[in-house]
Amino acid sequence: MAVARSCNYHSQAIRHIRHLLSTKLAVTLAYSLILSRLDYCNSVLLNGAPASSIQVLQRVQNNAARIVLQTPRRSHAQPLLCELHWLPIQHRIEYKVAVLTFKSRSSTTAPTHLSHHIKAHVSERTLRSSAVPLLDKPFTRTDFARRAFRCSAPTVRNSLPETIINANSLSVFNLGLRRTSFIRLLSNTHN
Repeated sequence: MAVARSCNYHSQAIRHIRHLLSTKLAVTLAYSLILSRLDYCNSVLLNGAPASSIQVLQRVQNNAARIVLQTPRRSHAQPLLCELHWLPIQHRIEYKVAVLTFKSRSSTTAPTHLSHHIKAHVSERTLRSSAVPLLDKPFTRTDFARRAFRCSAPTVRNSLPETIINANSLSVFNLGLRRTSFIRLLSNTHN
């Protein structure tokens, strides 16, 4: 994968000069040279991708965290990601899909071609879950079709807590989404 090779190249460059940098500057370099490449179009290209593709990019991010915090190469990366407030790759993808879904549902500035693909779920019976504004997930036959925005957006959004789904502004939505993601990350770290 070309992205991983490029990021590994920049990781090694940062490793060589890391002793000369402050932690803040090392984080800035990692963001600009490595994380920006990992985040570029990941919600489109990697959503629903095989676990092996995600693992390659996760190893790159783990390596960058070890370099920034100057820990041994074999140290466990999960606590390092928590310390740096970096979401793992899969969480980053879900975060971007959730934000894009929120924007397409609530904003007039969102692209109309995205908002046409997302429909509210209409329940035929009155249930307790009827009060939560869920999205309708279309039926698909293949795994490749499940990667489409019209399928992945409802899956990601419907998995969020009700307080986040009912957020009235993008800033409140982002804050709740980040808190939820880090709580999930911390609970995985301690288990």
